[in-house]
Amino acid sequence: MEIGDGGFGTVYKGHLRDGRVVAVKRLYNNSCRRVEQFLNEAAILSRLRHPNLVLFYGCTSSRSRELLLVYEFVPNGTVADHLHGHRAAERALTWPLRLSVAIEAAAAFAYLHAVEPPVVHRDVKTNNILLDDNFHVKVADFGLSRLFPLDVTHVSTAPQGTPGYVDPEYHQCYQLTDRSDVYSFGVVLVELISSKPAVDVTRDRSEINLAGMAINKIQQCQLEQLVDLGLGYGSDEATRKAMTMVAELAFRCLQQNGEMRPPIREVLDALRSIQDDGFGKKGDALIAPRSPDTVHAPWDSMSTTPSISLV
Repeated sequence: MEIGDGGFGTVYKGHLRDGRVVAVKRLYNNSCRRVEQFLNEAAILSRLRHPNLVLFYGCTSSRSRELLLVYEFVPNGTVADHLHGHRAAERALTWPLRLSVAIEAAAAFAYLHAVEPPVVHRDVKTNNILLDDNFHVKVADFGLSRLFPLDVTHVSTAPQGTPGYVDPEYHQCYQLTDRSDVYSFGVVLVELISSKPAVDVTRDRSEINLAGMAINKIQQCQLEQLVDLGLGYGSDEATRKAMTMVAELAFRCLQQNGEMRPPIREVLDALRSIQDDGFGKKGDALIAPRSPDTVHAPWDSMSTTPSISLV
C-alpha cells in the first residue's frame, strides 16, 4: 500500500477500525534528527485546524520501534503530479482550478503565519500541496516547520528546504522569516502559470531554476515564453490578463530582498481579487479589468507594502 516516498520516510495508505482511510508516514530510522522532525511535526499539526491543512489523526510514541504519523488520506495526488508529473497528461487543472488552488494554498499559509505563535512552513512546494477529489487543497509535510517567536524579526537557523524553492536571502544569511515562505510560494505561482517544474536540468543553463527564468522572462516582456499557452493565454484576452496579474504577483514574491516581498495575507487578498474580477458578474469568464497592459507596469498594491515596478 505504498503511495509515496520522500526524503524523510515512506507514506502508505491504510484503514482505521472505524473505516477512515488514512495516510501513514513511516520515518526511515530513529536517529536523533528523525525523532526531532517527528516530534516537531506532531507538535505543530496537533494544534492546527484549517480546511486547507491536512488533518492529523495521531502518531506513535517517540520511544516506539516505529515512528509513524497518521493523517487523513487525500486521494487526488499533489499539485506537482498534475502540473508536470505523472498526471500532467490528464490536463485536469484548468486555469480556473489553478487559480483556486493558489487561493486555497495561500489561505493555508496565511493561517499558519497568523496563529500564535506563528508557524513558518519552510518547505512550501507543489509536492506538499495535496488535492482531494474536488481539487480542494490540503497542505502537508510539516517536518521542517518552525514555531516563530512573536517578539523577533527572524530566526537564525541553517537553511533547509527543497532546491528551487529556498529563499536566497535565507540561504545566504541563515535568517528565516515568514517572507521565506512567501518566496517559495512565488515559485508555486510560477509553476501554476507555466506547468514547469521548479528545477529542470534539461532546460538551458540560465533557465534551470524556474524562479530565475521567471524573473528574466517578466523583465524582458516575454511572458508568453514562460506561461503554459494551453491554458488560454494566447487565445482568450480575459485569461491572459488574469495570468499576467498572477505573474506580477509571483514577481513580487520572488524579490531577492525579503522586505520587498508582500506578506502572505496580501498575496491571498490579491489572488482573491483576481478571482472575483474573473468570476463575478459574467459567469465563468475570467475578466480582470485592473490588470495593466503589460507585465512591465507596476503592481497596484492594496496595502502599505511598497509597489514593485517590473521595469
